Amino acid sequence: MTEEFRHNTDQSRFEAWVDDEFAGEVTYVLSDGIAEFDHTWVEPAHRSTGIAGRLVQYGFDTVRAAGEWRIRPVCPFVASWTKLHPEYQDLVVA
Repeated sequence: MTEEFRHNTDQSRFEAWVDDEFAGEVTYVLSDGIAEFDHTWVEPAHRSTGIAGRLVQYGFDTVRAAGEWRIRPVCPFVASWTKLHPEYQDLVVA
């Protein structure tokens, strides 16, 4: 099984792919340098595998590497994930 994460800027989302099949997404709305992570969704076949958390981490890591945005975790899953990962607090805005 191969897992790949992609930043689809045209669709304003971070994507998870497993064995070349779409597995999930974290969508965002970008305004004034703040990306509101507003929705996380994982295909039923890939739920309970931890892929959602790895996908959110990919999104945060991508934002950190670019150094251009901050993140507002609007999605309940992203907000919960953020509380469990204090090492990303520097990216978070209320």
